[in-house]
Amino acid sequence: MRFASLGSGSEGNALVVEAGGGATPTRVLLDCGFSAKEVERRLVRAGLSADTLSAILITHEHSDHIGSALTLARRWSIPLYMSWGTAQAVGADDAGVELNVLWSDGAVEIGELGVLPYTVPHDAREPLQFVFNDGASRLGVLTDVGESTPHIHAVLSGCDALVLECNHDPEMLAASRYPASLKARIGGSHGHLNNEAAGGILAALDRSKLRHLVAAHLSQQNNTPELARAAMAAVLGNAATEIGVATQGEGFDWLVL
Repeated sequence: MRFASLGSGSEGNALVVEAGGGATPTRVLLDCGFSAKEVERRLVRAGLSADTLSAILITHEHSDHIGSALTLARRWSIPLYMSWGTAQAVGADDAGVELNVLWSDGAVEIGELGVLPYTVPHDAREPLQFVFNDGASRLGVLTDVGESTPHIHAVLSGCDALVLECNHDPEMLAASRYPASLKARIGGSHGHLNNEAAGGILAALDRSKLRHLVAAHLSQQNNTPELARAAMAAVLGNAATEIGVATQGEGFDWLVL
């Protein structure tokens, strides 16, 4: 199994997960938060094309995650996977696409990939996050979540790789020009994880198999890669440079499990 980000942040999110060898591996896109043209361009940058996608999975309906998912699904006949609440929020239930409804903790198989959706606290209709496995390794993804829960700890423990939201630094957010209402939303229990909270989740997990850790969904205004890495390194005891960061413009290159 390998995975790569096409971009991560408030301007758009997309993560590719691939499993299986041979000429036709299983390849899914988790979130599709850019225009169709931009997604296709970023796929090419990763050495891929949209017509090789086995599925598109959506975490929730916010524009930086749903983006052009319906357009690409129709254009390339790609099956869509999302919760019923998300489907209703974006009209996917009546959009002329192949819709597969996901339920929290209801594992599904997409080709060579096992996919486990799990529920998280976020200000969306029915948000899900995901754990992927190929029978040998597990990749956990947690972005767009306001606070941790015991269920999150249970689901993400024992992963071989983790993509973890480190959205903001509380002091930078407090000093920003954002209106008070937006600051309250971002920092609230259904908003986004700050660096310290992300570190708290990491500390609570079984990390005995963890080989790759990537900080994701960083705010370009209210965080820095250095601060996010430092928070993760404080838990792992590793040099901060050993922790990956998903950027808005470039995402991150392929990591292999």
